[in-house]
Amino acid sequence: MQVKEEKCTGCGFCMRDCPVEAVKISKKKAIINREICTHCGVCLKVCPEQAVEPGFKLLAGTIECDACPIKCQVPSDAMGACLRYRNDNETLVRVTDLHTFEDVKKNVGQPPKPAIQYPVITALGAGTTYPCCKPAPHIVSETRDDIDVVTVVTEVPLSYSSIMVKIDTDVFIGTEGADIMVGKRVVGMVETEQYGSKMLHIGGVNRLTSENGFIVARTITDIANCKEVKLKIENGSRLKIRVGYAPVIDGTKVKKMRIGCGSATLGIFAPLLKETADEVIVLDSHVTGLLSGHVAGNYAGVAPSGVDLKFKLSTPGRYFGDHGKGWGGTSVNDPKDVIQSIDMDIARPGMVIFITETTGQNGVMFELDEKGELIPIPLTQKAKAALNAIEDSCEPSLVNAVYIGGSGGSARAGVTKFPIKLTEAVHENKAHLTVCGAPGFILPGGGISFMVDVNKVKTGAFYWTPTPATICPLEYTMELKDYISMGGHVEAMKPFKAKKPGENDPTGHSS
Repeated sequence: MQVKEEKCTGCGFCMRDCPVEAVKISKKKAIINREICTHCGVCLKVCPEQAVEPGFKLLAGTIECDACPIKCQVPSDAMGACLRYRNDNETLVRVTDLHTFEDVKKNVGQPPKPAIQYPVITALGAGTTYPCCKPAPHIVSETRDDIDVVTVVTEVPLSYSSIMVKIDTDVFIGTEGADIMVGKRVVGMVETEQYGSKMLHIGGVNRLTSENGFIVARTITDIANCKEVKLKIENGSRLKIRVGYAPVIDGTKVKKMRIGCGSATLGIFAPLLKETADEVIVLDSHVTGLLSGHVAGNYAGVAPSGVDLKFKLSTPGRYFGDHGKGWGGTSVNDPKDVIQSIDMDIARPGMVIFITETTGQNGVMFELDEKGELIPIPLTQKAKAALNAIEDSCEPSLVNAVYIGGSGGSARAGVTKFPIKLTEAVHENKAHLTVCGAPGFILPGGGISFMVDVNKVKTGAFYWTPTPATICPLEYTMELKDYISMGGHVEAMKPFKAKKPGENDPTGHSS
């Protein structure tokens, strides 16, 4: 990289963002240290004045890193942009040694002892005591492998609760941060996307205590209980979702979850796609891939095609897409419109271009004529085979959800006279938290905030109350000696008798 001094204003963006600290500001001008510059392009991309451009001759001993698409040019004794690899005498060396599990065991921590990994009874059907300074409704014990174990259960009302919904689709449903509504009432918001999925966050204490709190609580509970729920995204799609089933978006059932972004699709199928056409484009709202420019295309021996795409170039062959109702969740409805230009000095008449998306459910082919125009042609058998290979590698599109709750002071008081000791025991894996028997993930930091996969919780286990709050069947299981030491309500321990499934249970739940 080099700086055009006449354009540089010394704003310092390049200096602050350079991953290897190769840029300094002197006399209101940026100066790049070529001894450590990796040509990663960060300075070029962040410069508001376009004062940076590729430049100066590479130093002797500089080598190219192939660990990622950036392909850093790493000078001798310098680090790559990710700070993982060093050029050591023209050999790239990972700067951190390969570790065994024993090396990280202390950081990972110990799992709960086998004796306390599952509860004696679940909290489903246990009921709730209020106020929670009273002992929990059921505190029971049994002996496992000569170890006395105790389980404390309560159906806990939680105002601090929400549900994270994962929808497997590349279909655009709405902008990040957009309100989610049931009818005309707001219950949550659209979160960021995850790999191949859209994320919704519904509930939370502020929404539960709002004027829409009752419908928020009901919506969380319905989703957690795997009931069908209809949602509307602000300025976006209408959804019909049910955990464990395919989502219905704007009246259409989604069939497939994308295999990955457009770049990943090219990376996985490059050898196969090479045989289908002279150029392959995989449309995707995150990263749209161009085979001839992509590292995978180069690896497979694909020749340059002269094709350039309208999206913003990220790294060679990888373009940041946009969001819309078109192919691959982009704004592109006519697939050939993704092509910004074709350099006819590189391209040739008769060249074939194949365009698809990350699920492989759609595909088109074009042939370049003498005038540089793209003429539609039928899909070849090889192209159809490639589409089938991509689609067959995609998982079915499903809706899943994670319930999130915070077991606060009053909820802990029903377990022990010293709630802080319960918190400590949970974080030390001396007390194991479960939700209707399903293991919860404990969020780090203070308090007892947990997450649980609702697919692992018996259907119908969640309720709601007009306080408003959601009601979660929560169990704490620990060794009896640890329960005694934390000041547990030992005096409230009592025997129990398991009921037969459905016995005296108007809801039909098994006990």
